[in-house]
Amino acid sequence: MSAFLTVVRPGLFATIQDLGRFGFQELGMPVAGALDPVALRLANALVGNPPGMAGLEIALLGPVLRVDAASVRIAAVGPLAMSLEREGEAARPLEPHRSHTLRQGDLLRLGAVDGASVAYLAVAGGFALAPVMGSLSTYVRAGIGPLGGRPLGQDDRLPLVRDGVPDGPDVELPQPPEYGIGPLRVVLGPQDDRFTEQALATFLSAAYHVGKQADRMGLRLEGPALKHRGSADIPSDGLVTGSIQVPGNGQPILLLNDHQTAGGYAKIATVISADLPRAGRLRPGDRLSFQAVTVDEAEAIRRRQEQAISGWIRAIRPVRPAGGIDLEALYAENLISGTVDIVNGGSDLPLV
Repeated sequence: MSAFLTVVRPGLFATIQDLGRFGFQELGMPVAGALDPVALRLANALVGNPPGMAGLEIALLGPVLRVDAASVRIAAVGPLAMSLEREGEAARPLEPHRSHTLRQGDLLRLGAVDGASVAYLAVAGGFALAPVMGSLSTYVRAGIGPLGGRPLGQDDRLPLVRDGVPDGPDVELPQPPEYGIGPLRVVLGPQDDRFTEQALATFLSAAYHVGKQADRMGLRLEGPALKHRGSADIPSDGLVTGSIQVPGNGQPILLLNDHQTAGGYAKIATVISADLPRAGRLRPGDRLSFQAVTVDEAEAIRRRQEQAISGWIRAIRPVRPAGGIDLEALYAENLISGTVDIVNGGSDLPLV
């Protein structure tokens, strides 16, 4: 039989995303891809997928999905509310940051994303969809990608590569991933010379917040205006994810994955790659600030991040039974190496 996840209710804005569509920016095609690639990689790891396999990016409020397959293994990473409805059983909540094995007919309710703009759902084996320009990322503005390049809709059927779960137990991350706190780190430029010294000092010391105009293309920030040396306009040149443009009103715009590939506003700085997942999780009203680092420092921070991600993946373990004892882990620990005979002067006695 064919295997699907059927969309019973689409939620607010759920799209299929992988790690991006690379190699086409010279043609005006954005990279797109997951706003939080760390979460997508971890969700894939929990179900045994390669790190770049496409999953669902869920914004604000998730869809309701019905399992039309013999079984399926899923995992969500991010602050996502989930519940399972199974015929003949009471509805029960499901935890993120672990895998769950679902059966034919189960309803998976993906609720609110609380504390970040996005969360991710991965499915073991992935979706049986044809890539567009080498990627399953959805670029909604141009209608590029799976499902005609649009978000999930009512009654969509997402074809699955597998009709059943792979062998092995469900697994979990011992703790949610940590993204760090504090200012977003940036490398100044490439047009920081187009701003006054006072503007640069303000940019690196003031607090901004994300305005109402915020989507996958970028975040319009609100805070102290940044003054240019002359005009805000420059000859259009290339943009990258994390570029911070400053138009004539002096309010920064932080560009995200669906940004245009070229633009004519001066760019005061660029968010480093290691902090892009944090930027991608920002919501309207969130506060942020910036800290300058060098290119060498940015590269070192990214290397440390990759080491942390590898450590989180290595720490994935079988799910421990609720309220039970993990005997395998217990037996692996040397809890007591001996006893003390108090009566006969405190000498150690071997265990028997």
